[in-house]
Amino acid sequence: MKTALITGASGAIGGELVNKFIENGYFVIGGYNRNAESVKALEKKHKDLFFGFHADLSREEDVSALYGFAEKNFGHVDALILNAGVSLYKLFTETETAEWDEVFKVNVRSSFLLAKLCLKEMLRRKYGRIVFVSSVWGKVGASMETAYSASKAALIGLTRALAKEVSPSGVNVNCVCPGVIKSKMNARFSAAETEELVCKTPAGRLGEPKDVAELIYYLCGENSDFITGQDFSVDGGFSL
Repeated sequence: MKTALITGASGAIGGELVNKFIENGYFVIGGYNRNAESVKALEKKHKDLFFGFHADLSREEDVSALYGFAEKNFGHVDALILNAGVSLYKLFTETETAEWDEVFKVNVRSSFLLAKLCLKEMLRRKYGRIVFVSSVWGKVGASMETAYSASKAALIGLTRALAKEVSPSGVNVNCVCPGVIKSKMNARFSAAETEELVCKTPAGRLGEPKDVAELIYYLCGENSDFITGQDFSVDGGFSL
C-alpha cells in the first residue's frame, strides 16, 4: 500500500482527502493543529489506516516531528498534500508584522519544510507526488486578505519552480486553487455575502470539499503521470 501525508486533516477538505485516499488503498498520516474531535472520528472510521498527528506547522520542530512520524512508521511518503492553511481578514495597513509572518509560516514555510523532507526519499526512489493547496485568492487577490492572498500566490510560484527542478527525477508537483468552499474558514461570511459570492460563481453554487479532494486524488494517481507544474482552479468559474 502507498502512503499519503496530508496536512490540515481536521478541516473540511482535509477530511474528504483522508476518506478519498483510504478508500483507494492508501495509508494516511494526517497532520492537524485544531479540531481534534474530527481527527478522532477519522481514526475511529479508518482504524489502522489513518493516523492523526498533532503539529503546529508554524513551528519547525513540529514539522520535523510530523515527517519523522511518517518516516519511522512507513519508511517513505508517496503523496504529499500540503493542505493546511490559516487566513487573516484585516486591512493591509492594519496588519501587524507578526500576523503577516504567522500566515507565511503556516501557509508557505511549513510547505517548503515538509516538501524538502519528503523529497529526499522521493528522489531516491524516483517517484512521488506533491500537491500544494493554494486558493483562488492566490490568483486574483482579495481585499482585506492581502497576507493570505500573497501566501497562496507564493505556493503557485513554488509549484512551477519545484516542478522544473524535480520532475526529471520522477516527482510530479502540482497546485490546486479552490474557490469559495463550504468550510469553517468561510463560515464568517454573512448570508448576504455568501449569496454575492454565489452570484459571482458561474457554476451557481459554492464548492464542496469533495470537489477539491477528487482533483487532488487524481493528481496523485498514475493517470496524471504527464501532469506537472500546473495550478488548477476548482472554483466553479469564479476566477474567469
